Order: sequence, then C-alpha cells, then structure tokens
Amino acid sequence: MGMDIDREDFEEADYERFGKKLQAGLEALHRLMERDGFGSGPPSVGAEVELCLVDADARPLCRNLEVVEACADPRVTVELNRFNVEFMTTPRPLAGRPFSALGDEIRDLLARIGAAAAEHGGRPAAVGILPTLLSEDVQSEAMTDLTRFRALSKGLRRMRSGDFDVAIDGEDPLEITCDDVTFEGANTSLQLHVRVDPAEFADTYNAAQIATAPALAVAGNSPLFLGHRLWEETRIALFKQAVDERDEVTESWRPARVSFGNGWVRETALELFTETVCLHAPLLPVSGRENPLACVERGEVPELNELRLHHGTVWRWNRAVFDPKDGGHLRIELRCLPSGPSVVDMAANMAFLVGLTFGLREEVDWMTPALPFEHAEYNFYRAAKHGLDAMLLWPSRTPPSPQPVPARVLLPALLPTARRGLETAGVDPDEASRLLEVIERRAQSFQTGAHWQRRTFEALSRTASREAALGGMLNRYLDLFASGEPVHTWPLEEA
Repeated sequence: MGMDIDREDFEEADYERFGKKLQAGLEALHRLMERDGFGSGPPSVGAEVELCLVDADARPLCRNLEVVEACADPRVTVELNRFNVEFMTTPRPLAGRPFSALGDEIRDLLARIGAAAAEHGGRPAAVGILPTLLSEDVQSEAMTDLTRFRALSKGLRRMRSGDFDVAIDGEDPLEITCDDVTFEGANTSLQLHVRVDPAEFADTYNAAQIATAPALAVAGNSPLFLGHRLWEETRIALFKQAVDERDEVTESWRPARVSFGNGWVRETALELFTETVCLHAPLLPVSGRENPLACVERGEVPELNELRLHHGTVWRWNRAVFDPKDGGHLRIELRCLPSGPSVVDMAANMAFLVGLTFGLREEVDWMTPALPFEHAEYNFYRAAKHGLDAMLLWPSRTPPSPQPVPARVLLPALLPTARRGLETAGVDPDEASRLLEVIERRAQSFQTGAHWQRRTFEALSRTASREAALGGMLNRYLDLFASGEPVHTWPLEEA
C-alpha cells in the first residue's frame, strides 16, 4: 500500500492531516505527470498470485506466518486470513517470452511454498475460492495477526457500524452474515501489473475495461463457496460485499469500494486517483513526513505514500498504480483473474487479457462511444456470473450498438485481436500462439476450472456427503494441478 501500518486506532486529527496530505499528493502527481519524459519506457508485466494453504484433509491450514517464515523469500508474504499467502513475481519486459518466464517463476515459488507448507503437514492450493471452507473458517478468528489487517478491519467496521451481509444467487443461493471482513480472505486471485506509457494510459485502461469481461468469462474458477453452487466467478460478488462499508441507505447512492469503476477515462490516470480521494473516506489515515510538492519543485520524484495507501484501499477491478521507482511510472493493475487452475492456464489467461487489451487499444476510439460504460460494467458481472454461458453486449460499427453476443461465440472472434495485441507489443509469435491455443481449446471444450469443479462435485455428491464430495473434488483438483496439464484436458468423474 506504500506505507507500513503500525497503528490500528486513530483520532480525528489523524483524518484531517491525512486529508490534507491526499490533496497535496494529487497536486504533486499532477505536476509530476506534466514533467517531460515522466513514465516513458517499454511496457512490462508482472504478477501477484494468491494461494490458500490446505492440510492433509484438504481443509484450510491456518499457518501462513510460519510458512512464510520458512520460505525466507522476500517475494512471499501473508495475506488477510491465516490460510492465505501471496507472492509477487519479477516484472519483465512484455517483449520476448514474458509469460513463459512468469510461468517458470510461478512454478519455482509454488515449489518453495510447497516445501515450507509440507513442514506443517500442508500444501498450497491455487484456486479462486477454497471449496472446503466452512463458515467458521472465515469469521474474525481467521484474520492474520498483523496490525495492518486489524487496522483495515477496524476502518471498515467503523464506517459500517454493523456486520457484513453477503447474499449471492445461484443454484444454491447463499445468505450469510460475517462479523468481520474475513470473508474476503476466501478469495484468491491472479493480479497483473502492466506498465504503460502515460500518454497511452487512457486508451489502454479503457481497452482493459472492455477486455475484462470476455477474459473473465473464459477464466472462471470459483463456483463454490461454503458448499453452495453460486457464480462461475463467485469471488466478484463476494469481494464486493465482504468489505462493503455502506449500509442499506447509502448503498443506493454511494459508490462501493470494490467496483468496476465509474466511467471511461477521458484524458489521464490522474482522474482515477482524484476519484478515489473524492469518493471514498480514508480507512488508514497514516501520514508520513514527506512534502510531496516540495519534492516535485526540487525536481525529485515523491513517494506519495499517503495517496498510494488510500488508493490501495479502494479496490477497482482494474486499478491505476503509481510507482515512484525508476523515475516514477504508471501501471494498470488487472485484478479480475482467479488463481489457478494450472500454471499453464494462468499464463494463458495473462496472455489473453494483456493481448486483448493491447489489441483493443487500437480500436478504443470508436468502441467507447459504441459501448456505454454501464454496458461494459454489465458485461463484467454477466461474465462473472455465467462464464461462457454469458450473453455480452458488444460494440458494433453498424448501429444499433451494442449488440448481444454469446460469450462462447465472441471468444473465438477475439483471438486474432489478442494475437495482434501481443505481437504488436513484441511478444514472441510462438509464445502467443501456444498460449492463445489454450484459451481456444478451453472455450471449445467449454471446460473452465469452474465447470470442472461443478461437474466433479456433482458427480461425487451422488455417493458421498457434501463435505466429503467437496474434499474429494479438491484433492483431485490439486493432483491435476500438480500434473501441469491445462484444465480443458482434465478428466471428469463418471456420473
């Protein structure tokens, strides 16, 4: 988030001081972005991968602090709940074979985490939502015992003044209440960081907003939560509700902290940082000593710690990122993809989303007028709920626009655009072909990770209890993950 959190209780003066630092940070960023050459450079890509830890019975293993300590690798850290860990890969130039390199690094880190988890009788699970979770696994006791997580929890509960209600429809609709933000820890994702030139930020970001829905539709991997069959990507609904500080009155007009956004970016990334400051009250008002405006006036690059900290507590599915390293630069954080179901699937999902974003960027001038923003948002939630069964509204050069197109029809039509985007960015053509073929085969077979989990769970449920079927399904999933084969080749249980 840009700053260490060593407190969890704050006074009104802290919020006032923090608010002033946010305004100064916005002005400093504005001036910095006007500096000649700011953020220029070739595009690069890196990833964050979130995991669950499970024990020999495929139940959550709440030993993340011990596992991270045993790893002794600065790339590996803990996440919100005691069964969550996360690692960050090394950023790599988009030109060449970046996704192969990322895949190799992911495999290496998974092996390191696996060895550390084995010391405690566990192993890592790369899956959108751990299917074997019970409601008692995600109550307040599940939170990792670190100040930053307690402070975040207190900040959200301070605004909400009540429990967090979760209601998600599906084949087995779920309505449940949690006493803390720890339901969010049920979600594990694959997050991409793509460095972009500031002059191309608006078009790239808007293209990413359009590309997200079809990429999510073909990547679903979290259909089960607490034994309920819900959305293809239940994470999307669960995350929004699990940290929603709004009450029944304010939710009708106040933007959620987890959202798809509020409209197309018109000119620069500054719009997104300004929205964050204007629309959302601070959760963690920790102020440092830096004077960001003085830094800019001296020709330096400010850290903007307060702005980065606050921006990190507003979770847009595609988020702007300012990084002060390397003279300062901008990234787009693509947050929609789930963790798993295999390393090659994750590499393919990354390649498709990045390629489609860069490919659509060349067409965004006509696509954004032809696709009202609310329809792009609609597509995102339809894709999350229905996956390849979703009906998406896609912009058309011929009015009326947009036109309804089934996701399973749209995906094959978008593959050439994704290929063009990758090759234009300098990605090796063989790498692009190999990974986009995984997407094509997955769409043709209609077997996403979500589909495989549903079918396997339903088959096992015919002869076993719900709990046993979930455990049996997850054990099969982990064995197939270890095989390295993509999910479209995974065998299904016989009915």
